[in-house]
Amino acid sequence: MLLIRSLVFQAYFFVSVLLFAIAVFVSWMLPFEVRFGLARAWAASMLRAGRVICGLEYVVEGRENIPDEPCVIMIKHSTVFEAYAQMTIFPPQTWVVKRELMWIPIFGWGLAALKPIAINRRAGHTAVSQVIEQGIAKLERGIWVTIFPEGTRVLPGMVRKYGVSGAALAREAGCRVVPVAHSAGDFWPRRSLIKRPGVVRFCIGPPIETGGRTPKEINEAVREWIESKMTEISAARVNERR
Repeated sequence: MLLIRSLVFQAYFFVSVLLFAIAVFVSWMLPFEVRFGLARAWAASMLRAGRVICGLEYVVEGRENIPDEPCVIMIKHSTVFEAYAQMTIFPPQTWVVKRELMWIPIFGWGLAALKPIAINRRAGHTAVSQVIEQGIAKLERGIWVTIFPEGTRVLPGMVRKYGVSGAALAREAGCRVVPVAHSAGDFWPRRSLIKRPGVVRFCIGPPIETGGRTPKEINEAVREWIESKMTEISAARVNERR
């Protein structure tokens, strides 16, 4: 039954992505808020589908930590879940993504219409400069910027090097960083078809100030909060199983 439910959810995921990507693409000339609204509607539908089909619930902790002004969001990346869940939680935003995603037919067209910061991750300093330049322009327009600092999905308990682009952007823009940790990887394993029922904890940390700090210092503060929260979440999961 778990496999069947997961297959049905996966089918909904693929079909809904195609339909909403087309809707966003044909809305290219409309204001960004309209295009993002369509993307947010898709994200909300994914959360509903996950709950109804797979029994995948979620709870948001720390909503009070979301500032009124635009910030850089840095999120632990384990699954697709957090990629769409955060769209329903935070204000209108764009994302730092690998440019290859823009090449995917239909999905890439819809993504391009949302004007993400698409980078070549192998470009090194050039990619960081691109994130800073385009990110500042987004933030000045009131659009938040979301970054997955490890650059790829990681298994629960794993830690990869945190890229410096998010911290560098926040420092140059003079804005704060909002760190996010979650337990989605416990229910939606990386590269697995199975989605297990349960309650995902989506934890938003206190905004991290960037004034007077180097990008390296900012990055370390973000990493420390996220990874300590991930350890706390993991320990709580272990206690639940006892």
